[in-house]
Amino acid sequence: MKKTESISAHPFRDWCSPEQVFRTQYISLAIRLDRIGVKSVTLGLSGGLDSTLCLLVAFEAFKLLGLPKRDIRVYTMPGFGTTKRTKGNAELLCEGLGIKVGTIDITKACLQHFKDIGQNPNRHDVTFENAQARMRTMVLMDKANQTGGIVLGTGDMSEIALGWCTYNGDHMSMFGVNAGVPKTVVRDVCRWYATGVLQEGKGKTGMAAKAILDILDTPVSPELLPSKGGKIAQRTEDRIGPYELHDFFIWRAVVCGERRKAIRTAAKKAFKGVYGEEEIERWLDVFCRRLVTQAFKRNCAPDGIKVFPAYFGPDDWHIPSDTQYTGDIPCSRRHS
Repeated sequence: MKKTESISAHPFRDWCSPEQVFRTQYISLAIRLDRIGVKSVTLGLSGGLDSTLCLLVAFEAFKLLGLPKRDIRVYTMPGFGTTKRTKGNAELLCEGLGIKVGTIDITKACLQHFKDIGQNPNRHDVTFENAQARMRTMVLMDKANQTGGIVLGTGDMSEIALGWCTYNGDHMSMFGVNAGVPKTVVRDVCRWYATGVLQEGKGKTGMAAKAILDILDTPVSPELLPSKGGKIAQRTEDRIGPYELHDFFIWRAVVCGERRKAIRTAAKKAFKGVYGEEEIERWLDVFCRRLVTQAFKRNCAPDGIKVFPAYFGPDDWHIPSDTQYTGDIPCSRRHS
């Protein structure tokens, strides 16, 4: 009897350990800071996974360089959809790490901006959402200017592949520390750090670990729409699909160089009994379409850190921004 080919559902996880991923990130950030002569970083902390990992990377990079952690400038920027849970976790994490966190509420600034551009604040459309992301980016850039620092980008590889970011909002930074790490691995690294490095339940570090573990249990969300009863109103995976599928698609497309048909066949084998064929086809269509139509965001993105065999960068996997989507993934301009 012919054996069925075994295909891993989580190839990124199989490639290297969370510790190896994290070391690559914080050492790369330390090298960048040392070479450009900058001793201060600024980042926005939302209480979500990506910004949490970004802070942990900065924390370890500063330790490696012997820089004071007071120069890790962290801000929460609550808006119309921010919940007590996410803001509280952001504050608890900083307290546990011994890092001062500032709060800059963006709601008044956004309301003034809506008035300036003639946007009805009760109309919760793409303008309502994106204005908040861009306001936060402007705040961070200007705060970084005040200290001669750089803004660290929090967006991960999965979001970059899908274009799941606001152009010139969270899309932009001065160095993207998570750009080469897919969402499923972001989750793995955060959990490893909380349970392996901080060790839950031991003093201040236990406080930070507790915050990270609750962040891991929080639905992934941009929190740009008003909350409902104090709870998150937006769930990213309800809109774009499960990240474990998208991360599998990324590996097969970017590392293996496969087209849609081959990816679909591999996904059916890897996720048999987990996702049905129709569901795989549905989210694969989302992936292929967004991978092509959102190329313009990737092609003018900040520098990032390459962790795995390939990622989305100008010297790696990329396609022209005006590529026409025909239902499949086009051949990329891949540099070795």
